[in-house]
Amino acid sequence: MSSSDSKPSSWALVTIIIIMVIGLFLSWKFFLTEPDNEKVVETTNEPTIIEAPLVEDLNSRKQAEENINNPIIEESIIGPLSTIEVIEPAAVIKVEIPALNESDSWVKDKLTSIIWRKELLELLIDEDMVRRFVVFVDNFSQGNIAYSHSPFIKPTTSFAGKKVISEDEAQVIWKFDESTFKRFSLYVDLFRSVNSETLVEWYKELHPLIKQAYSELGYPDQDFDQVLQVAITKVLDFEFPKENRELVRPSVMYRYKSEEMEALDAADKLMLRIGKDNLLIIKSVLLEINEKLNKRE
Repeated sequence: MSSSDSKPSSWALVTIIIIMVIGLFLSWKFFLTEPDNEKVVETTNEPTIIEAPLVEDLNSRKQAEENINNPIIEESIIGPLSTIEVIEPAAVIKVEIPALNESDSWVKDKLTSIIWRKELLELLIDEDMVRRFVVFVDNFSQGNIAYSHSPFIKPTTSFAGKKVISEDEAQVIWKFDESTFKRFSLYVDLFRSVNSETLVEWYKELHPLIKQAYSELGYPDQDFDQVLQVAITKVLDFEFPKENRELVRPSVMYRYKSEEMEALDAADKLMLRIGKDNLLIIKSVLLEINEKLNKRE
């Protein structure tokens, strides 16, 4: 074999060796630097537990309920919020009242707090006070006077006519003695010493006892307030007659000479005996009481 034939063979061998070295180098570089795309999942025999978001759901639900009960009002929509003052209702004070049969001392104590002329309370009868008031007002509203159930003691002096002899001495004339009006002065002073506002408030407390006493008279379903209104109106509407109040005395008792005056009911005759000036004071007090009673309703 000649030298020219062996030279290409040597270069071919060198070329093959170089290519193999380059291939090995590239393979080593690839396998050492290229990360594996597949993830290794380790499996165990323990079961997989999935936690449900229970606490988060409960909190979300609670927050939703609070939003419903207390909605968030955006100030930009309705303007600036103003402060509202909440006024709490006044506490209702329950007043304990005694039984009707045991109410006299309670009524008397109450009267001392609404009457400034306390010494005049001696004019009142302190027995069955509520019943006496109810019976007297009921009779008065009908034109009668229940003297046996009067709330007051009798005046110390009795009514008396003034005896006048005619000029010819032919007859005796009895006239109304106006000095007898003074026997009612203390009663009128007692009446006008009442605090009308406190009296009306107390009447509200007294009402259950008044209702019971009125039902005992046979009026279980009727309203005593209406009876009281009739009695007050009777006094306010009464007018003194302008005619002469001459009297006659056929017996021990006096009578009015005028048939029209004699036809007046017992309540109107009592107001005549009280006198005009005294009655004007009573009317002014009753007018004030009546206005407050109507406001209370």
